[in-house]
Amino acid sequence: MIEIGKTLISDDVIEEAFVCDLQKCKGACCVEGDLGAPLSKEELPLIENVIDTVKPYLAQNAISVLEKEGGYILDEDGEYSTTTIDNKECAFAFYDDHGVLKCSIEQAHKDGKTDFKKPISCHLYPIRISKLPEFEALNYDRWSICSPACDLGKELKVPVFKFLKEALIRKFGEDWYNALDEKVNS
Repeated sequence: MIEIGKTLISDDVIEEAFVCDLQKCKGACCVEGDLGAPLSKEELPLIENVIDTVKPYLAQNAISVLEKEGGYILDEDGEYSTTTIDNKECAFAFYDDHGVLKCSIEQAHKDGKTDFKKPISCHLYPIRISKLPEFEALNYDRWSICSPACDLGKELKVPVFKFLKEALIRKFGEDWYNALDEKVNS
């Protein structure tokens, strides 16, 4: 385990390999699981503000869900997550021309229509952050639907933290990431 400031980074984040392989998994992480993407309280207004912007990317059933339920829910554990369609796919997901689920928020960002890239929990995946009394713990979340990403990561020799460099810098800052990289390579 590596400690940087108030974060604890599990060894798996450093040692395991990972590179998303959307052509093989088809964006399964946007549809599998019991809830939508975890959200911080700070992201709630960003989610609500982007709904009208992303509607052109979405199917009518997703638009209907977002108009009826809003962009997020509060679960029984007191945590927020994106709204889902029939407790399955994230309401912000859409299928591209190749049958791959993609994020409408991220697509709107790529198209220059919003500054909000996507929920940080999505950007950081397969890292999940747990709040501890004194620290935030960064752990590698193993999920069978991501086995193509593990295979591609091994083939390309890309560790999780390198694959997620942009997301980790977005969350913790460039100095934090450079400190992690330095500790890993020392």
